[in-house]
Amino acid sequence: MKREYQSLTIPKLEWDSKTLTPFYGQLFAQPLEPGFGITLGTALRRILLGGIEGAAVTSVIVKGINNEFSAIEGIEEDAMQLLLNFKEIRVKSTNGRAGKMRLKKNSSGVVVVADIVADDHIELVNKDHVLAHISEGGSIDVEFFVEPGRGYQTARWPLGTALQEDERIYLDAFFSPVTRVAYDVVKTRVGDDIDYDKLILTIETNGTQTPVDVMHYAVSVLRTQLEHFLSITEIPFNELSCKEVEKTETQELKEQEIVSEQEDPRKILLKSVDVLELSVRAHNCLTNAGIKRIVDLARMDEDSVFKIKNFGKKSFDEVKERINSLGLSFGMTISDEELAKLEERE
Repeated sequence: MKREYQSLTIPKLEWDSKTLTPFYGQLFAQPLEPGFGITLGTALRRILLGGIEGAAVTSVIVKGINNEFSAIEGIEEDAMQLLLNFKEIRVKSTNGRAGKMRLKKNSSGVVVVADIVADDHIELVNKDHVLAHISEGGSIDVEFFVEPGRGYQTARWPLGTALQEDERIYLDAFFSPVTRVAYDVVKTRVGDDIDYDKLILTIETNGTQTPVDVMHYAVSVLRTQLEHFLSITEIPFNELSCKEVEKTETQELKEQEIVSEQEDPRKILLKSVDVLELSVRAHNCLTNAGIKRIVDLARMDEDSVFKIKNFGKKSFDEVKERINSLGLSFGMTISDEELAKLEERE
């Protein structure tokens, strides 16, 4: 016999649209099975911090120097400070391939990332970042080499050679576009059960990739790695869970239809105008005019309503909107006989 499995709760994911930027994002996932919040939060956080692919400057050729301890004529910064500034350049490779960039400037003043000319598939993010200060009569000429990678990479100096023939200087690089990840797990309600998890994941990036993009990448990595742990055909929990959700939604829809059939929508006419939740001014105008129930209001035509003492256009529009939202309108013909029948049923 074919084994039957219990379904799993399918979480709904939602990004906080009010705070979402290319640098910051907060994701809410709920409801999750009890205990799944920490399990998924920990796994996603580890991958986001160390497993996201990015690009960085891994080596440079600075005209006039061949090591990181040199001084450069006409430049206020020494070679070491220059290299530290170069490491702060945030780059994005749109096709995931290596590339080159060039910086040449002969005039005095401040040198920023925006002065760099990059290959077509290389994008510069922090264009206002200061790289150097050129003195009068000085100049700077730098060739940058950009490579893709994951995590942190130490400077890849060729073994056995102190100075390179092409005068290239190698840098250690941090490829990950993710700068910070934090998660929190709180309890949430599903029906009468309050033991389900709600996962709140906060992601900060350096702007080369958005929080939405890095989240998609991290989930793809996690799913790909876990697939290789399957020894037999995967259990179709998604299909089971979707069927359970459809069954629940269908049942709720039927219950709503039964309630709608049992309730007489005209009973709203007998209710107090308080249920309209009007502003204080509009509510006071109606009660001072002796209008206590919704039926009293619905029987009036628009001109009569508009002529209520101290009743302005704003109050009129407010009352009209609330009346229409109930499927009613001004000027309805409701006889005393019909009203008596409704009161008798009530």
